[in-house]
Amino acid sequence: MAMFVAEEYGDLADAEHFTKRIAGAELNVATGIARLGLRAGWVSRVGKDAFGRYVLNCLEKEGISFQHVTTDTEYATGFQIKSREKEGADPVVQYFRKNSAASHLSLADFSADYFLTARHLHLTGVAAALSESVLALCHHAADAMIAAGKSVSFDPNLRPVLWRDTPTMVNTLNALAFKAKLVMPGLSEGKILTGHEHPEAIADFYLNQGVKAVVIKLGPQGAWFKSAHGEQATIPGFPVTNVVDTVGAGDSFVVGVLSGLVEGKTLSEAVRRGNLLGSLAVQVPGDSEGLPHREQLDLLEQESAL
Repeated sequence: MAMFVAEEYGDLADAEHFTKRIAGAELNVATGIARLGLRAGWVSRVGKDAFGRYVLNCLEKEGISFQHVTTDTEYATGFQIKSREKEGADPVVQYFRKNSAASHLSLADFSADYFLTARHLHLTGVAAALSESVLALCHHAADAMIAAGKSVSFDPNLRPVLWRDTPTMVNTLNALAFKAKLVMPGLSEGKILTGHEHPEAIADFYLNQGVKAVVIKLGPQGAWFKSAHGEQATIPGFPVTNVVDTVGAGDSFVVGVLSGLVEGKTLSEAVRRGNLLGSLAVQVPGDSEGLPHREQLDLLEQESAL
């Protein structure tokens, strides 16, 4: 989506100036992966409109493969507007994406030649909530990757407003999560999806279904993880003195974990990187402004190790 972030604090109705950016959970992750020098591709649909051209221009600038992004001549690109809040309060976000081009993704958008050149597929619950056809594509892509011996990760990224009811959301997203090798819910999301309160019980819910590792985001406290081998630990978060905007922190965390694992780090090391990137994300107003490039990350990791 395109995104417009208010420059003035307060009610969106009173805001007169906005900064245009791009947004979307999967796109945030692809952006972070690409900035670290890893190859990333993004599959979606945009409208034949100014917002669509803007998204494509941003993809090209970030070095993200978009050869399987379709320009839809019938449906428009979705967008959102986001408030600016003081002292790190959660912003108000209003979406304008019903019947958007992206919501019309379907099995026709699956290309085995493209997907199976990747070693890893990342999915979120946002895309799965957009329509039945997008959900079918998510399942088909996951099945194809698994059959080819590739790995899949899943971030629930709950958006209750997009679902008919909570039971439908829970059952649908868990069916997709069970196919993943790595599941990364926030603690509150894990409670909703599993009915359990404790992180270990949440993790066991997925591990018992064949998931290999579960990482639970704990916000400022960091993250807790458990693997199918029984390894588990709490990895402390990085302190932040000035929280500007918490939106996008979870996506940044995912970038840290996935990039770390791809580079051969242990799960504990990868989660620590996730915490670091999450702490960077909350210090800026946009969803992806805090995502570092490789040189910046290397420097930050060296400094944090001292």
